[in-house]
Amino acid sequence: MKQLDRKFKSEIKKLHQLTVYGRWLFVLGCWLTLGTAGIWGLRQEFSLWLEDFTWIAVRYGLYYNRFSSICLATCIGVTAAVLTWQSRNILQGIPQKEIYRLKQQVKKIRATGPAHPLWKWVCKS
Repeated sequence: MKQLDRKFKSEIKKLHQLTVYGRWLFVLGCWLTLGTAGIWGLRQEFSLWLEDFTWIAVRYGLYYNRFSSICLATCIGVTAAVLTWQSRNILQGIPQKEIYRLKQQVKKIRATGPAHPLWKWVCKS
C-alpha cells in the first residue's frame, strides 16, 4: 500500500510539474506571437525614443498604437499571473484545492490508461 501511495504522490508531482511547464510554454508563446507583434508595431516609436527618451514619448507612443499596447499588456499580464501563481506555490505550498484537483486528474489519467495524452509523462515509469 505504501508503494502505491508513493507512486501516486510521484504521479501528482509529475502532473504539477507538467502544469508548470505548460504555463511557462503559454507565456513563451504569448511573447513570441503577441509580444513580437506589439514590438513590431512600435518600431517607428523606437527610433524616436532612441533620439530623445522621455516617459511622455513612451506614453504617447503606446496611446496612439493601441494594438501594440494591448499585445504588450496581455504579455505582461500573463507573465505576472504565472509568476504570482508559481511564487505562491513555492512560498506557501500548493493549496489543498489544487492538490485535490491534481489527485482527481491523476485518477482520471490512470483510468483512461495509455489512450490519455498525458499518460506516458505522468504514469509510465
